[in-house]
Amino acid sequence: MNLYEISRYLKDNDNYDILTHAYPDGDTLGSSFALCLALQQLGKNARVITTNIPSKFLYLLNGVKQQIFNTENIISTDVAADSLLGSNMSKYIGKVDICIDHHSTNTLNAKYKFVDKYAAATCEIIYKLLLRMNIKITENIANCLYTGISTDTGCFRFTNTTADTMRVAASLMDLGCNTEYINKVMFETKSKEKIELERAVYDTMDYCADGKCAIIYTTLEMLKKLDIGDDEMEGLASIPRQIEGVLIGITMREKEGSFFKISVRTNGNINASDFCSRFGGGGHPAAAGCNIEGDLKTVKQKLIKAAEEIL
Repeated sequence: MNLYEISRYLKDNDNYDILTHAYPDGDTLGSSFALCLALQQLGKNARVITTNIPSKFLYLLNGVKQQIFNTENIISTDVAADSLLGSNMSKYIGKVDICIDHHSTNTLNAKYKFVDKYAAATCEIIYKLLLRMNIKITENIANCLYTGISTDTGCFRFTNTTADTMRVAASLMDLGCNTEYINKVMFETKSKEKIELERAVYDTMDYCADGKCAIIYTTLEMLKKLDIGDDEMEGLASIPRQIEGVLIGITMREKEGSFFKISVRTNGNINASDFCSRFGGGGHPAAAGCNIEGDLKTVKQKLIKAAEEIL
């Protein structure tokens, strides 16, 4: 299914539930709310189904109408696998009508899919889709799309940033996107709690593979002691990769249920997606993730072994 066919489908149908992935970030939220705003602009019923939205993303709800209706169509944005849907979305598994994503490892069970692995963010795809739908890209829609593109590219610093990405961002600026506010909130503002969390995380830093791999972690006990919520966890994964000489940066995040959520960021020609595929995960060449069951020591040793085999 190409973008033109998706645009026809969206215009010809109604009553949309739009799904994000669990632990929502700027791209899944930005693409979902941008699409929701676009569908409502067409007079359709649409709503975003997500888990708790971090407070810094609440501006994405500006202009979104709260609508009550019976679901007829289900769209997912930036969701690469059924397992990545939030715990409150289990009823949607196997019932997604259209999946829109940019992860090359996408395995989500959907009737139709559009996956562009060359897009820096799903919001980049949604932008092109909205043009085909003849949607007027308002300031609110532009803010949603810019949020996803800027956060998934690390404010245009990551290797997934392309010339096309920059052109889309420039177009959004021309359309009234509030880049000054978004860049400030996303990249230049930290709470006192976030600073304390980063301090604690630096104390967990460990190296392996002759210093070419760096590992940090958070435990449930740490988060409880610091009284930190999920909205403060974003950005930690970039810390290990920033260290000189590190090719594989790994962030371990303990979750309820005796498992760790793993985020991998790589430098050079090391493929993060290939690394995570060893544990049933995936993602992009420079940024990927997976889940591993076990306690801190066991999971950490598995990751060290994998890193040393690759490096």
